[in-house]
Amino acid sequence: MKDLTQGKEGPLILKFALPMLLGNVFQQLYNIVDSIVVGNFIGKEALAAVGASFPIIFAFLSLIIGIASGSTIVISQYFGAKNIEKVKRTIDTLFIFLFFASIIVSIITIIFSEDIFKLLKLPEEIIPTAKIYFNIFMGGTIVSFGFNGTSSILRGLGDSKTPMYFLIMSTFTNIGLDLLFVIVFKWGIAGVAIASVISQGGAFLTAIIYLNKNHKIIQFSFKNLIFDKKIFRKSLHIGLPTGIQQTFVALGMMALIGVVNTFGTNVIAAYSVAIRINSLATMPAMNFASALSTFVGQNLGAGKSERVQSGFIATLKLSSIISLIVTAGVLLFGNFIMGLFTNDSEVIRIGQEYLMIVGSFYIVHTAMFSISGVMRGAGDTIIPMFTTLISLWLVRIPGAYILSKHFGEKGIWWAIPIGWMIGLVLAYIYYRTGNWKKKVVI
Repeated sequence: MKDLTQGKEGPLILKFALPMLLGNVFQQLYNIVDSIVVGNFIGKEALAAVGASFPIIFAFLSLIIGIASGSTIVISQYFGAKNIEKVKRTIDTLFIFLFFASIIVSIITIIFSEDIFKLLKLPEEIIPTAKIYFNIFMGGTIVSFGFNGTSSILRGLGDSKTPMYFLIMSTFTNIGLDLLFVIVFKWGIAGVAIASVISQGGAFLTAIIYLNKNHKIIQFSFKNLIFDKKIFRKSLHIGLPTGIQQTFVALGMMALIGVVNTFGTNVIAAYSVAIRINSLATMPAMNFASALSTFVGQNLGAGKSERVQSGFIATLKLSSIISLIVTAGVLLFGNFIMGLFTNDSEVIRIGQEYLMIVGSFYIVHTAMFSISGVMRGAGDTIIPMFTTLISLWLVRIPGAYILSKHFGEKGIWWAIPIGWMIGLVLAYIYYRTGNWKKKVVI
């Protein structure tokens, strides 16, 4: 556990963010390895199937994970205030919520998977493969929620290293199982999904055993868990807007892939690879923003609001430097990176086109996330929700549809950074008002 209410802001946030970043890089790495194995050993149709499944998976998981993020903010503020009993109650409440939510999500998604793919106009020849991958993956929702929930709790307590270790373990397990199930056992797309579920389940089980033996606060045991309605309402108040935001972001991704799907298998496959690379490239901004949220939550909970502004500036500088380095890497080596996933020249060309356009604007994405990180740490999640939804549903999605009519798939790619720019402007305007300082939970 790490107290972020004392010490120089920049180094504190950097030390806290780096393990989160490293852990999530490994998490994205096993998503990327999935795509590399699929693209090279199964085929571009299977690659397209995985890409089509990703935004749907994200849509169904994001609402619950978003709600759970409210608990993380509550935990960080109670921890900053040194109210350990309330911290424990919040953790118990979160675990109970995640357990029942995971069961409901698994049942709904498996029943309606084929209908969802048809609604998104996924080519008929890809649907059977996509359905296999999707249903197996969603069958493991309970371990996915459990693992992500445990990691979020630890981060709220200022511990970003322990989740990193379990993420790394999960990554290497997944890579090994991918190679075993696909190349040796010849299980195809099913093997990739099974590997993901087993690796996350193993990491979650190992984390629980470790924490029960070694952690002072987190003790996972169903018979001793207590559901606190008052704390759940607080968590819901903060987390629900984030959950709604993430769900609509995911629905936006689904709408976007609906436009992508009209351009055929090559564009779908290229987009599938490019968004995986994009997820890895934008990870530093998202992790620094998450670290900033915990920093803001703890300091506002401790009554040290004067540290928030300097923490924000330090985070913006650090994440912007990394963002520029990532942009240079993507622009210079985009063609090579795409070639790791497939040897299809047309898929590589289209994917590189995406990376050249979107990658040039990572700095905008970074600034937008840093500002939102401050507001979320304060408990103000309503405005970030609205700014995200406006930039996505009023700018990016209509822009993708309209521009694609005139410029083909390039129009879809250009709509993404345009949406980021609008989101940044709106977030900055609200940040300057200072109203977010009045939203502290405790």
